[in-house]
Parts: sequence; C-alpha cells; structure tokens
Amino acid sequence: MSTICFIGGGNMATSLIGGLIAQGHPADSISVSDPNESQREQLTQKYSINAFAECGPAMAGADIVVLAVKPQVMKVVALSIAAAITADTKQPLFVSIAAGINLFSLQSWLGQEQAIVRCMPNTPSLIQLGASGLYANEHTSIVQKNLAETVLKAAGIVQWVQSEAEIDAVTAVSGSGPAYYFLLMEAMIDAGIELGLSRETASELTIQTAIGAAQMAKESDVDTAELRRRVTSPGGTTEQAINTFESAHLRDIVKAALNAANHRSGELAELLGEKKPS
Repeated sequence: MSTICFIGGGNMATSLIGGLIAQGHPADSISVSDPNESQREQLTQKYSINAFAECGPAMAGADIVVLAVKPQVMKVVALSIAAAITADTKQPLFVSIAAGINLFSLQSWLGQEQAIVRCMPNTPSLIQLGASGLYANEHTSIVQKNLAETVLKAAGIVQWVQSEAEIDAVTAVSGSGPAYYFLLMEAMIDAGIELGLSRETASELTIQTAIGAAQMAKESDVDTAELRRRVTSPGGTTEQAINTFESAHLRDIVKAALNAANHRSGELAELLGEKKPS
C-alpha cells in the first residue's frame, strides 16, 4: 500500500484523509505535517494517522506528498522541502492543490526533475462529492499518475486535462463553480420568499430541487439541453421563466463570469509564483 504524506492539515487535506480511510487505506501509511498542534491532535485522534510539526519526518519514505498549504506560503514550504531532499532520499510524487501556483514555479522550488501533478479540487470535496482537474509534468510516470488519481478520487471524481492552461479553465468551471450554484440558490430562495413562501420552505424546496436536477443530469443518457427541453412545455410556466433568463442574456453572463475567473487564475500564477524568462 502506498504511503501518503500531507503537508498541511486543513480542510482539504482532512477531507482527502477521511476519504482514503473510508476506502480502506491503512491509517499507519498516512502522515501529515502541520505547525498547529491542536490540528495535529485532532487528526491523530480522529483518524489514528501519524502527525508531525515538521515536513521532514512526515515525508520520510512517502510515495506521494500532497502539498495542501495556502498559495501564499507555498514557496517557503516548497523550498524547505527541497532542502530536506538528498540524493539518498526517496523521490516522491508531489501533488499540489494550491490555486494559482504553476508547474514552472513548483519545479523552480522543488527541483526541475521532480514528478509533480497540479490539481484543482473544489469545496464539495469536503463531503466526498468533489470534482478535481489534474495535470502532470513530463517527469510523472503512469504509475504515479494512477497514484495521484487514487488519492484525489477519495474526495470525488477526477478529470485529467491535456495542458496546464486548462487548469485555469477547470478553476473557472468546477473550482469556483460551487459558488455560482450557491448564488443561484440564494436568489431562488429570496424570490420564493417574496412570492409568499417561508424561508424554511423556500430553502428546502430550492436545495432539494438542485440535488434532484444534478442527480438527473448525472444519471441521464441525454445532455442537459435535452433535459431542459423536456421540462419546458410550450406555453407553460417553465417556458416563461426560461424566456426571461434568455432575454436577460444569462448565457452571456455565465460566459463572462467564467472568463473572468479563468483570467484571474492566470493573474494569480504571476503574482504568487516565479516569473518565466522571456
């Protein structure tokens, strides 16, 4: 069984650890490094894993090291990890789940020859319903890609992309995506209340409708456009609502929003990472 080390024991690391344990991964083959003593104690008590204050002891013998720290501190953490790696040290696969930190920066800090996978998960990973996009550098073997996929599948589905630039698109679609749905649900709940429903009723109906629609889309053998057409009877109430969305250019609004998120992801790479030589 592969040994897995998490650098950082926050929410995303905790969700992955919980998913791995639930799938039968041995607790004694999982370690975590976190400077927060209370966080280490919580993880140890809940999952019986090995927890350390420093990166070095946590990484010893690891097949995969998941970098689960905030983007703002990734450089410091990665450089400290690189300093602890010697020629005699087992060379692990590194998986970064930090938004906006590109492979050029990670390889500059960890070492040019290191196997690295960039991953963009999302917050539903916290309940094992996440969606993650993955991209591997040229030093990552098939075996290591399979290992990365196994770890991330503990929190939901995974999709490999063909270029690193697509990670920015993944960020725009699924990384930030939960907030879009929360905003729509928020608006529907508020509109339901204005129509006379109690907040409790409007909330329960909206949330259950979102769950049901998502499950239908997931299980259906037709695309979402066809599902929408099947619900939209000519001259009916749904058609009136859909026409209102279309006349307000909802599709253009969504496109502009995702383009903005995609652009910001690229900007963060420049702000937080190393600048590529021109």
